[in-house]
Amino acid sequence: MKIIKLIEKNIQEEHICCAISDKKCIEGYIKKKEWLKREFKNGYNFQKVDVRGKVFIEYVPIESSWLPLVGKNFMVINCFWVSGQFKGHGNGKKLLQQCMDDAKEMDGIIAISSDKKRPFMSHPKFLEYHGFEIIDEAKPFFKLWGLKTNPKTDFPKIMESAKSGKCTNNQGITAYYSNTCPFTEYYTNQQLREYATKKKCTSSNSHYNISRRWS
Repeated sequence: MKIIKLIEKNIQEEHICCAISDKKCIEGYIKKKEWLKREFKNGYNFQKVDVRGKVFIEYVPIESSWLPLVGKNFMVINCFWVSGQFKGHGNGKKLLQQCMDDAKEMDGIIAISSDKKRPFMSHPKFLEYHGFEIIDEAKPFFKLWGLKTNPKTDFPKIMESAKSGKCTNNQGITAYYSNTCPFTEYYTNQQLREYATKKKCTSSNSHYNISRRWS
């Protein structure tokens, strides 16, 4: 199966895999495509196997990553998903190899995962099998996995602000997010608001994180 790289010229005709059949996330799906158009200019990559399903990988240089990371000259896997009938056929390995090829001039690759398989994160056993190791951690269960191609370099780290999990606004709920994931719009602006109302929070605010880095 061939791999398709999404670019500004073909993104309107190609599906972006995740949330492809989830009607409640239609708004987020549209916003994700708009987000991708902007981020392509910053070196963002979206590669997918040419099938009607969730078989894709997204990655970006750490300098343009939206994740709470500190480091340089590493490629960051932002999202990596092989689902259903497409598992067990080498698709994950093929997509990871595409990422490694694009990162060959860099010092390595990193990815946020967990202590075990959890929703919306790469399977840690897959990363471990392909040579990744745990290089940093953040409570309650986040793990930063890394693979060096330059043994003389230092691995990136998770930002201390992400490790502490503290927000300057402690009144109600504040959610900082981007449209890097098509599910975010629904879960932030609908589910989280409903939760805040149910818990009778004093305020419920949602803001776009307009910076490429969490502070």
